[in-house]
Amino acid sequence: MNNEKNYDQIYKNFQWSIPEFYNIGVDVCDRPARNGAHLALISIEPHGVIRRFSFNELQRITSRFANVLASDGLVSGDRVAVLLPQAPETAIAHIAAFKAGLITVCLFTLLSDEELQYRLYVTRSKAVVTDSAGSAKLCRIRDQLPHLAQIYVVGEDVPSGDQKDFAGVLAHAFEDFAPVATRATDPAVIFFTTGTEGRPKGVLHAHQSLLGALPTFELIHDGIPRAGEVYWTPSDWAWLGGLFPVLAALRYGMPVLTRRAERFDPYAAFELMAERQVRNALLSPTALKLMRSVDRKHPPIHLRTLLSGGETLGSELLDWAQDTFGAVLHETYAQTECTGIAGNNARLFPVRPGSMGRPVPGHDVRIVDDKGNEQQRGQPGIIGVRRPDPSIFIGYWDDPVATQKKFAGDYLLTGDVARQDEDGYFWYVGRGDDLITSSGYRLSPAEIENCIMKHPAVSLVGVVGVPDPICTEAIKAWIVLKPGHSPSEGLARDIQKLVRVHLAAHEYPRQIEFADSLPMTTNGKIMRRELRARG
Repeated sequence: MNNEKNYDQIYKNFQWSIPEFYNIGVDVCDRPARNGAHLALISIEPHGVIRRFSFNELQRITSRFANVLASDGLVSGDRVAVLLPQAPETAIAHIAAFKAGLITVCLFTLLSDEELQYRLYVTRSKAVVTDSAGSAKLCRIRDQLPHLAQIYVVGEDVPSGDQKDFAGVLAHAFEDFAPVATRATDPAVIFFTTGTEGRPKGVLHAHQSLLGALPTFELIHDGIPRAGEVYWTPSDWAWLGGLFPVLAALRYGMPVLTRRAERFDPYAAFELMAERQVRNALLSPTALKLMRSVDRKHPPIHLRTLLSGGETLGSELLDWAQDTFGAVLHETYAQTECTGIAGNNARLFPVRPGSMGRPVPGHDVRIVDDKGNEQQRGQPGIIGVRRPDPSIFIGYWDDPVATQKKFAGDYLLTGDVARQDEDGYFWYVGRGDDLITSSGYRLSPAEIENCIMKHPAVSLVGVVGVPDPICTEAIKAWIVLKPGHSPSEGLARDIQKLVRVHLAAHEYPRQIEFADSLPMTTNGKIMRRELRARG
């Protein structure tokens, strides 16, 4: 894709080449290790200590841990849960498990005891790789986890009971390991949904899902990485949008920067990116908005590529990103059940502010109804992805009924509502359950949020519909202000006027409530269902 300049030709000529046997761990670690001392991971530790791992070292360490897992009785298809923040050990655990033919279970460190117990129980995980904080949680719930046999603890604290020291078991393991010959369609990893409908569901992906994500990685990063580039994202590696780009970067032999952080600090992000000379980054919309709110001078940053996804971004944020980072912000679209399927590349076609871009080569993406019937251009409908497609998940873990409901004929139904214009660009309307029904109109909260974000006093905003006896739902905006601004009736009226002028009279928020923070998912999305519950 580096030398191609015509998107239509690239899309038309693209053909998948999925081998019968394929293993993520081998592809992202052992294959790049042929470059020897080439840098794979750069870890910024809490006290400023820097750890570096070459691909050779990463291959040896992951082979050691794969031997540990095998010697402790785990066999192909068993589940290994990874309960860690961003860290080299997180990558090591996943890669080693893949090489051993095991299935990893991605877990957020902020999970409550109950949420953690549920995920480990339903996946019947036999092992967990965690740190001292996760170890303490596991001690409280272990008697409710009959399948859990092994716990490996990362860090200097001495593990309790029969838990094992991660570094200790590695030190005594063999470096020679013959990776399991997994088929491309064999299961590899489970991500959990955020639970918008009922209990969270385990989303099972095959090894080939990483191959399905590579065209997206190349499109939004404008080709494969170039010499000397470093990749970083503050996104949690426990979700697909955090882990898969990291694996893709390693697959191309690209160094990945990792940093442990209790919370996202926008100024610290500026410093880190400048000091470590990051050239390729993924920043969530929330991270970008927080960085834009920094009211003091920050170090200059020079990115070659910058991407974001999860929410639509308005022209204000796109312009700010271009001015601040020196790179066009490429929006992309993906879902836990399907890796990236739409995106932008300013070299191949113009970026249209607010659009999710065009279909990624290799993916047949259409706007359909709930029966899988294609809609006319310009008409809103469900984003559907036609199968077969290596990026589509295998199914929900132990839930064939829910899996069946996710499909209509040949299409995976994402549940996200959008429209596609005559030039093939997708425009996000909203989640089916997030759309606001007001006075006969079906309104997109994302569009209203993007408009409100243009106000110089606004840092974050979440828009929902709340019950109203006359118009069914009234539009309500929850707003976090930038430092130096205080809530007032005058400011609320000013924001309402902004929306009336830039959108329409029926789209301005009748109710505005100022807040210190908004409820967020662990991957940085505003939880509108919680805002609706507040009323």
